[in-house]
Amino acid sequence: MSKLILLSVIYLSISVTVINADVIKGQKLFTKKLKNACNMTGARMASKHSQDEWETIYDKGALEKEIKKICPKIKNVKEKYLPHYYDFFYEYANDSGNIPSCS
Repeated sequence: MSKLILLSVIYLSISVTVINADVIKGQKLFTKKLKNACNMTGARMASKHSQDEWETIYDKGALEKEIKKICPKIKNVKEKYLPHYYDFFYEYANDSGNIPSCS
């Protein structure tokens, strides 16, 4: 029984790390790829919408379009980065109560 509990704890620890990794990767990608062209911090970008709004935008497949709308200088957003940007924007949305450590 204790082995099952131990395995569960290890699994949950790994799961939480993976979830946080996407948010952290999204933050790093924003800083590297979008921050200068957007002329704003990641915190300001994420606060453009609530968590529900970011979720709706992402679920509709319109995240790239929204990024380009908010940051007109952005011409291309790599598809593979979109899930990471979404995780970052969702985590630090205007209704989340979270503030990124380094914007």
